[in-house]
Amino acid sequence: MASIMEGPLSKWTNVMKGWQYRWFVLDYNAGLLSYYTSKDKMMRGSRRGCVRLRGAVIGIDDEDDSTFTITVDQKTFHFQARDADEREKWIHALEETILRHTLQLQGLDSGFVPSVQDFDKKLTEADAYLQILIEQLKLFDDKLQNCKDDEQRKKIETLKETTNSMVESIKHCIVLLQIAKSTINPVDAIYQPSPLEPVINTMPTQTVLPPGSGHSPPSSSLTSPSHVNLSPNTVPEFSYSSSEDEFYDADEFHQSGSSPKCLIDSSGSASALTHSSSGNSLKRPDTTESLNSSMSNGTSDADLFDSHDDRDDEGEAGSVEEHKSVIMHLLSQVRLGMDLTKVVLPTFILERRSLLEMYADFFAHPDLFVSISDQKDARDRMVQVVKWYLSAFHAGRKGSVAKKPYNPILGEIFQCHWTLPNDTEENAELVSEGPVPWVSKNCVTFVAEQVSHHPPISAFYAECFNKKIQFNAHIWTKSKFLGMSIGVHNIGQGCVSCLDYDEHYILTFPNGYGRSILTVPWVELGGECNINCSKTGYSANIVFHTKPFYGGKKHRITAEIFSPNDKKSFCSVEGEWNGVMYAKYATGENAVFIDTKKLPIIKKKVRKLEDQNEYESRCLWKDVTFNLKIRDIDAATEAKHRLEERQRAEARERKEKEIQWETRLFHEDGECWVYDEPLLKRLGAAKH
Repeated sequence: MASIMEGPLSKWTNVMKGWQYRWFVLDYNAGLLSYYTSKDKMMRGSRRGCVRLRGAVIGIDDEDDSTFTITVDQKTFHFQARDADEREKWIHALEETILRHTLQLQGLDSGFVPSVQDFDKKLTEADAYLQILIEQLKLFDDKLQNCKDDEQRKKIETLKETTNSMVESIKHCIVLLQIAKSTINPVDAIYQPSPLEPVINTMPTQTVLPPGSGHSPPSSSLTSPSHVNLSPNTVPEFSYSSSEDEFYDADEFHQSGSSPKCLIDSSGSASALTHSSSGNSLKRPDTTESLNSSMSNGTSDADLFDSHDDRDDEGEAGSVEEHKSVIMHLLSQVRLGMDLTKVVLPTFILERRSLLEMYADFFAHPDLFVSISDQKDARDRMVQVVKWYLSAFHAGRKGSVAKKPYNPILGEIFQCHWTLPNDTEENAELVSEGPVPWVSKNCVTFVAEQVSHHPPISAFYAECFNKKIQFNAHIWTKSKFLGMSIGVHNIGQGCVSCLDYDEHYILTFPNGYGRSILTVPWVELGGECNINCSKTGYSANIVFHTKPFYGGKKHRITAEIFSPNDKKSFCSVEGEWNGVMYAKYATGENAVFIDTKKLPIIKKKVRKLEDQNEYESRCLWKDVTFNLKIRDIDAATEAKHRLEERQRAEARERKEKEIQWETRLFHEDGECWVYDEPLLKRLGAAKH
């Protein structure tokens, strides 16, 4: 057996509900990962199970440095290495094997097999050299920091700028080559056995049959050795394990109630299934319902503000399934751990709103936010801050399918406000100098701005004048490809300020993860967050738990709230951030902390399009939004491209004229971005 790697790994078994030690052998030529109960059994050829690697996708957990997954044939297999270094070695070897066997050309029966090995080798080399070049670019920053001579400094800056441009060009070329390679050798291709491999039957490795199609799938999810009598040197047609369902977690696929819709016709070619009876292989997704996002968040005040229908999740799974080949095509352009900031995602998976508008969802319960300042005791104010914070995440997505909001344009602004329950704006005094000057002092007002493009940083601010409370935050989103998931790290912080008490609560944000990106994507939050008030000494520690693959619930949170100088919390909170959370106090009292299912969402109010400035979010993106709404994906893509090209042209013009970009409403203060005219500043000026 021509193996390129062998050694011990642990595998997860659903039968024993635990990890089992096994000896694994990776065969580069066969494209097979086999495992044995021991090294001795391997020497005797007593194989326990195996995983075919053609068309497989490697996945890693951003919060666990030793486990990884292999997803193939609609099954996910789970492995655990000894440590991070060991996992890295296995992943590197597996990726090399998967690449070779996934990219083999179809049409082998014609006898004409053009080689892609040299092309692929050069492409891999180019990518490796690019990574080296990117690392070397960091040296410019060190030189600039230590350079005292202005003339020399200018030369280094010019060289850095030129090198950056060259790197971007190389990246673009590599992506184009990868796209060309993927076009010739589709990642979603149907398996064709090589002449050297025995053919057990004519069922292709990656054939997946939708329920009720009238075709029968293989007899079990994993073929048992009792069904196939093979020698260790034979490459089986399907991955199998020693006992059914012991080796993988299919929950992600079966819970969704859908599977990749791919059939093999009599000629052996793959044809995508659609929900129509026309049999077309390409069909626009039904985005009327599935992408009903941004335009749904405004509400009435018919003459002044936009009013939109609520979002509806129906039909989203279909649109993702029908575009699975596009997503697979996209995955062919990325590597594990790769920063996705500059990866262009297909237009059909976009939400119909900007990221700036999405941040307004933090205030879907403005009554909880303003009630922080109503609490007379510092301890109660801290509890209320935690209560508002934990209520701030569930309103962001009504549907179960993950969608990506528009990347904001530099200088883009979003403004809105909320009318508090039992409040009327009639004859109320306006906040003439506030972030939304056309509403009353009883309202909660919100403004957001895209203050930086590289890195992508959004700043946002909210206040309620009459309650003397404000919130200022900035978030830098850094995305990373994790195989079957996409991780988004939210770098930054927010600050709740209760002005009557001169208290400032500094808080951080959880990371976001788009899971199951090849089936029906869903969102979960993960990471540890903190809330601290330096004046009172109260603090809170909040953990957003990601779902473990071996059991466990989705969307779990735990939180502990501490008094000053206490190591033991006086309140513990546990539950689901999009469901019910329960509090247990040190006094022994137990109570419902928040029930998001019963909390009424107060809809934000946004000015009508005709009243907005051209740089406001909904006005900027109106053509993209409109075309997504009428399901014209091509027109939406073109409108998005025009907007992005305009941004690039403006950046080039500023560069040529040596003009620095000036933000509209926020300014940089150390590592933070602060609103220019916060309530604290305006009230202080009024006193004087």
